[in-house]
Amino acid sequence: MKTIITFIIIFGIIVLVHEFGHFFFAKRAGILVREFAIGMGPKIFSHQGKDGTAYTLRILPVGGYVRMAGAEEDEVELKPGMMLSLVVNEENKVVKINTSKKIQLPNSIPIELLDHDLEKELFIKGYENGDESQEVTYAVDHDANIIEANGVEVRIAPLDVQFQSAKLGQRMLTNFAGPMNNFILAFVLFTIWVFMTGGVSVTDTNKIGEVQDGGAAAAAGLKENDEILSIDGEKITDWQSLITIIQKNPEKSLDFEVKRGNETQNVTVTPEADDSDTGKIGVAVPKKTGFTDKLLGGFTETINNSTLIFKTLGSLFTNFNLDKLGGPVMMYQMSSEASKSGIDTIILLMAMLSVNLGIVNLLPIPAMDGGKLVLNIFEGVRGKPLSQEKEMIITLVGVGFIMVLMILVTWNDIQRFFF
Repeated sequence: MKTIITFIIIFGIIVLVHEFGHFFFAKRAGILVREFAIGMGPKIFSHQGKDGTAYTLRILPVGGYVRMAGAEEDEVELKPGMMLSLVVNEENKVVKINTSKKIQLPNSIPIELLDHDLEKELFIKGYENGDESQEVTYAVDHDANIIEANGVEVRIAPLDVQFQSAKLGQRMLTNFAGPMNNFILAFVLFTIWVFMTGGVSVTDTNKIGEVQDGGAAAAAGLKENDEILSIDGEKITDWQSLITIIQKNPEKSLDFEVKRGNETQNVTVTPEADDSDTGKIGVAVPKKTGFTDKLLGGFTETINNSTLIFKTLGSLFTNFNLDKLGGPVMMYQMSSEASKSGIDTIILLMAMLSVNLGIVNLLPIPAMDGGKLVLNIFEGVRGKPLSQEKEMIITLVGVGFIMVLMILVTWNDIQRFFF
């Protein structure tokens, strides 16, 4: 249960922050956000705000999405012959259209749909009460609502509030805002983690940090800020070269050449063996603890993790291996390990995954934010957007590719962690 809660919190916050980026900049651009959903699957709660957005909570507590008016996945399909019920105002304009069989509206007018236009001319035509002798046409209010088959009530989407009606720059910013928010979240979380752990690790030094009481280093008389010049005659230049030798030599006596102040001395240290038979002596990496150093540390950690992800993605082109990728199963496994290690580890994992999500979403793959940005750039160069039909085909290809890759990655993760 602890692992499940940790997974939901980590994944939920990362996705929520990502989707809020799209939501915020869409609203600023005048694009109607028809739904802001937390979770996936059937809805368990829905409330429509004064801004016209339906805020929904869905049964599966992972993920979320933003439905922007005019997007391909936003279509509400009305077909001739459908039975609808309409609510009209004092001006005899339709203010609510009910397509759901689950909901009954009092004082509504039942009609059998003949024709409609909810984007340009804003009208609905049909047979009132299903009587073919009573054909009626109603004007539809610009801000009318429509109740979908699943019971969610959203605004209709006239052309002036659709995504494509916004300026190109606004649409690009809306598409970029999700990954941008992930990078901002990562910076904030890395900064919090640096403050929680006491400072920024300094790995380009051969000095040691805090010495643990009762450890092999303390028993040998080593102290914080001692400079390790060599171990068994092998020169030590940085933290990595120091711990590499220690980890490889559990239960073996090592000759440390140590500089303390202006004095140099030789000390014998015997690394202890941990549960995995790896050597340890009980010293921590030295840290910069100044306030400015900690703030810069959050930025540096964000950059370093981004660089590592780019290197991993680059290696996929030269040496493709599914083990270099991870999906929800890997995230669950990592959440399980983090939940055992404390809040600082959970924050670190969340920061790393947020960077990962931001970068992956910027890849130029159709249906992802990066693919949408490529289409925006193409539109800017070409002077006009692709036709909806061509963009739909490109998007479907991207969705197919992502689905196949996710199935392969998920199956590979299951094989790695459970078999």
